[in-house]
Amino acid sequence: MKKNNVIIAISAIAPTKSITALMTFTLVVLLGMAGCKDSGTSGNHHRQPSFGVAGAPYDLQFIDTMVVHHQGAIDMAKMAESKALQAELKGFAKKIVVDQEREIDQMRQWRAQWYAKKPKAENMELPGMRDSMKGMDMAHMKTMKGADFDRMFLDMMIPHHLGAVTMAKDAMSKSEHPEIKTLAQQIIDAQQKEIEMMNKWKAEWSGAK
Repeated sequence: MKKNNVIIAISAIAPTKSITALMTFTLVVLLGMAGCKDSGTSGNHHRQPSFGVAGAPYDLQFIDTMVVHHQGAIDMAKMAESKALQAELKGFAKKIVVDQEREIDQMRQWRAQWYAKKPKAENMELPGMRDSMKGMDMAHMKTMKGADFDRMFLDMMIPHHLGAVTMAKDAMSKSEHPEIKTLAQQIIDAQQKEIEMMNKWKAEWSGAK
């Protein structure tokens, strides 16, 4: 990660008869965006927080950020529906699409009801969000086939689910809307079970070709 470059140029103008002391300070700050180079083309882990997100209500940040997070899972799952080798994985992928599209619809309804006309408040710094996107490489996954695809899907979806659980646990203590807390608990319960299931599959299919 490249550190931001800061250049400070200071020029002093010598005093004259009419000006006993005059100094001009020129400060130029060049902010080089530090790109955390992760392989991956889903784009989610490269997203920057929405402008002014720090001042947005927590629940708005949660909704906008979890929608992005869910969409990442849906994108992976739709690929698995056609490319996965194991029938169980194909069925699981279909379930992810149905469940998380339903939750996205619900969150968007709440957003329209509670935060109409508010600007986007996606916050990659919410607990669990950035970590869950690390290592996501949709372009590479598209090139995988058979058992290799299944293993890569699990390697990407397990940390993605873990991130969702972390975000949901954070919402349980910070959300002001009971509806958000109910959804957060549902995410925790469902995705923790799915993490256990995926870890089991990963162990069982480790020798598959």
